[in-house]
Amino acid sequence: MRYIKTILLMVIDLFLVNMGFLLAINVTSSENFTEIATIYTNDFIMVSLIFAISFYIFRLYNSLWDLTGTDEFILGVSGGVIAGIISIGYTRFLGSTIPINVCVVGTVISICLVIGLRILYRIYRRALLYIPYKNSPDQKRVMIVGAGSAGTMIINEMLSRRDLKYNPVVLVDDDRYKRNKRISGIKVEGNRYDIPQLAKEKDIDIILIAIPTLDAKNKNDIIDICTKAHCRVQIIPGMFEIISGNATVSRIKDVELEDLLGRDQVKLDNDGISSYLNGKNILVTGGGGSIGSELCRQISSFDPNLLIIFDIYENSAYDIQNELKAKYSQLNIKTLIGSIRDEKRLEEIFKTYEIDVVFHAAAHKHVPLMEDSPKEAVKNNVFGTFNLAKQADKNNVKKFVMISTDKAVNPTNIMGATKRLCEMIIQAMNKESNTDFVAVRFGNVLGSNGSVVPLFKRQIAEGGPVTVTHKNITRYFMLIPEAAQLVLQAGAFAKGGEIFVLDMGSPVKIYDLACDLIRLSGFQPNKDIKIKFTGLRPGEKLYEELLMSEEGLSSTAHNKIYIGKPTFESFERLEIKLKMLENLLKENDNNKIKNMMGDIVPTYHRVINDEVALDNE
Repeated sequence: MRYIKTILLMVIDLFLVNMGFLLAINVTSSENFTEIATIYTNDFIMVSLIFAISFYIFRLYNSLWDLTGTDEFILGVSGGVIAGIISIGYTRFLGSTIPINVCVVGTVISICLVIGLRILYRIYRRALLYIPYKNSPDQKRVMIVGAGSAGTMIINEMLSRRDLKYNPVVLVDDDRYKRNKRISGIKVEGNRYDIPQLAKEKDIDIILIAIPTLDAKNKNDIIDICTKAHCRVQIIPGMFEIISGNATVSRIKDVELEDLLGRDQVKLDNDGISSYLNGKNILVTGGGGSIGSELCRQISSFDPNLLIIFDIYENSAYDIQNELKAKYSQLNIKTLIGSIRDEKRLEEIFKTYEIDVVFHAAAHKHVPLMEDSPKEAVKNNVFGTFNLAKQADKNNVKKFVMISTDKAVNPTNIMGATKRLCEMIIQAMNKESNTDFVAVRFGNVLGSNGSVVPLFKRQIAEGGPVTVTHKNITRYFMLIPEAAQLVLQAGAFAKGGEIFVLDMGSPVKIYDLACDLIRLSGFQPNKDIKIKFTGLRPGEKLYEELLMSEEGLSSTAHNKIYIGKPTFESFERLEIKLKMLENLLKENDNNKIKNMMGDIVPTYHRVINDEVALDNE
């Protein structure tokens, strides 16, 4: 079918070329029209062949008529000019007597007819599609932010594919030169600050940000302005989409809170990371979780000799295994199921695989759940880490990197206290071992399992209410890939005993985060979607800290990674306390466990949240 269309188009073009030459004869030699036309009929086959070959070489038949644009125009003109020059050469040197002025004028008219037909077809298609859909209620009225290459690509596809139900209505761009100009018929009517007003005037449903080169600050500013328009906000992912020519409607995504976080891309010392990962046997505990799976993705790009994904939950481990096998066909992956509580299972793994580097991301992390099950938090987080650390030491692992949390700083809940105790374990172990034991401490990651973002999205989809524990509660946030990259970078800096603290930026109010997410969904907070305050949960603080007062901070070669001053604990004394805690686990007394944790972790102070008043204003 494709070849039939090509042949048909070629026949039409040759008909137009010959019509062009006949018109040229009429224009230039009207008194001798019959005589010159007779001469031309002897050579029209050769002229037609020259133009057909030239148009084919210039790929005029590889373009879509309804998307005819600048490229097709340039190719058509170039092909026509070259064909005209060859035709003139043919008439001069191969015995033809077609006048040279006929060849020149005929070439110009032929190019106009061939390109003009394509332009007329595009106009016809645009009118055919536009008129029935212009005021159709099922068409989403779209404002495009950015009158550049990406915006042009998007508008052209929207106009040519009305089945996508996008109706581009207006453009905005900060470039004053583009003001009042039109792109594919869509007028540039303002800059970023005009977005709310234009959205109201034009009855906009969707605002699409089509500027893939935006830095974090400008992106955040524009998104913040867009949220005031009470429209759904969408965005083109990035510059790669333009380079690859894939800035299409199918690539558009809703603006996420990740886009609002305003964090620039992390720059890594890839040589330093590669030096301790390339060709090594690497174990990732909790490898199926949010952070663990992203660590596996990042590690895979550094070509390890063996990547071991270790997790107790088989489904998530299976998912990341399949994902990595599809992307890295040569990667040597071993997926093992088991628990870090099981010391014998860990012993089998370390003896079998001669592990060089451990990334320890396995942990119970949900604060309210652990308050009700403190024994499980201690068993998994504390003694699981202790088991793993002992095996790493025993089997001469080179580096042991543990994922910690800001909740370990002056903890008010059992989960945070167990993670602080884990930090104490690895610092104490480091003094006794040849293995470099370190911890990396950071706050919440957006989109991780059990985080507020998926919960808020689900609540908005259900029509609300969105539940926030307290109006003034704040948290630090970063992106999952960013966290994983910085963990790998911290591992490259590790010399043993450090607690690396990641730059989390400024804390974010959860209430503001909920409002932003509601606005990004095209609703108004507390009008379309209610926000309900539920009270702080057991063990939950209004704000988190990243550093204890006695730790201090020193910088590293990376501007987003700092080192907290070591606060070592004697390994012998710590081991005695851990033995006492282990014996206490045999009893069914949660208060005794929490009290014992308070004795071991001096900074742990339990909080009774019932005493914290709700701020429902």
